Order: sequence, then structure tokens, then C-alpha cells
Amino acid sequence: MPRKSSITSIADEQAAPGGAAAVDRALSVLSAFKKGDISLSVTELAERTRLYKSTVLRLLASLAHGGLLRKTSEGLWTLGPEISRLASLYTASFSLEDMVLPVMKELVAKTGESVALHVKQGDQRLCLFRVDSPQLLRDHVQAGDVLPLDRGAGGRVLMAFSGAKGRPYDKIRKDGYIYATGDRIPGLVGVSAPVWKAQDELVGALTLTVPEGRFKNKFINDLRDAALKLTDSLN
Repeated sequence: MPRKSSITSIADEQAAPGGAAAVDRALSVLSAFKKGDISLSVTELAERTRLYKSTVLRLLASLAHGGLLRKTSEGLWTLGPEISRLASLYTASFSLEDMVLPVMKELVAKTGESVALHVKQGDQRLCLFRVDSPQLLRDHVQAGDVLPLDRGAGGRVLMAFSGAKGRPYDKIRKDGYIYATGDRIPGLVGVSAPVWKAQDELVGALTLTVPEGRFKNKFINDLRDAALKLTDSLN
């Protein structure tokens, strides 16, 4: 039987309730890197995490496979390129939020209805940002919710401008937007248009959702104008 350490590891002390122990240990290895560290040895990582060297070596193999850590020619360990990629995405999300939310809030103030920015996430879509209607009767979606890609105005736009084939998607590409009623939820109208960055990079779908009884035709142009304004601000 493996010997049991008399010293509690950092990962065990700070374990996530209901989480996976192996993930907690891997994260503790990453967190062992501090400001000023260029590289660390296995011994240093074991000391900082209070894990056995054998455990650290197994975790290092997985972290290196994912690009999160890299082994140098001297046998030391440094942060890998995947850390840089994730850091750039994290930083970009703040600058994107600063540009997106003011436009969304302006559209909500103009229409009195809910606005969201959806992005494609595999075969689904993620509600990245959301500003709710001040009215009690509205659809209840929050930022971070994952929704179907093949239902709802936002999903249809993401599919259309990601190359989906078929007459409905050809029409969305031709018109530059979609207006749909009851596609995801009965009685709910969705109007959505794409948001772009430079070089025709699709950022996401800006979507206005309205209970059918409150829908006004002018909302289509309001939404399209907001999507164009957002595209301009990102370029």
C-alpha cells in the first residue's frame, strides 16, 4: 500500500468542495509559481505543494501535455504557451466587456427589452453578456448560460455566418439579420445580427428578445444599428 504522508498538501488544505482531487493537485502545481520565478525544479515544486515527487512528476506530465507547463533543456519547469494564450483571452474579455456593455445598455434603454451577446461554443452557444429588460415579463437567461445553437435567433445567426448550409441560412446571410418568433420559446420574438472584428472575424451575435405582444417593427432597425455600432467600435 502507498505510504500516507504525515504532512497535508496545499491541495488537500484548499480542496474544492465536491471537486476532483487530481485537478486540485494540478492547480496547486501551477500556483506554486510566484512572481519572479522563471523556472522551478521538481524538488522545489514538491516542497511548495507538499506533494510527493512521484505525484508531482505525474502531474507535470499532464500539464506539459496540455501546454500549461514546459520542461527546459536543464530539466527545470516553466510556464507553457497555453498560459499565455489563456491570459490574452482573459485580458481581451475585459476590453470586450468595456466596449460591448455600453452599446447593449443603450439598446435596452431605447427598446425596454433584453439584449444579449452570444458566441459559438462547439455545437452550442454561450450567452457571454446580458442586459435584462426592466420589465417583469421577459425571458430569463443569464450571462454564462449555454443554449442550443440550432434554435433561437442568436443561434441561427452564429450558424449562418459560420457556414451553415440551407435556404434559411442563405437568407440570414443575404439580409444580415434574422427576425424569428417562437423559435426557442413560444411567444418570444428574437432579432439578431452578427458582430464582426477586422478581417471578417465573427465575434458573436447581438440579440434582442421580446415577448410577442410587445414587439415593434422598429426594434429590427434598433438592433441592426446597435450591431453595426458595436462592430465599428471593435475595429
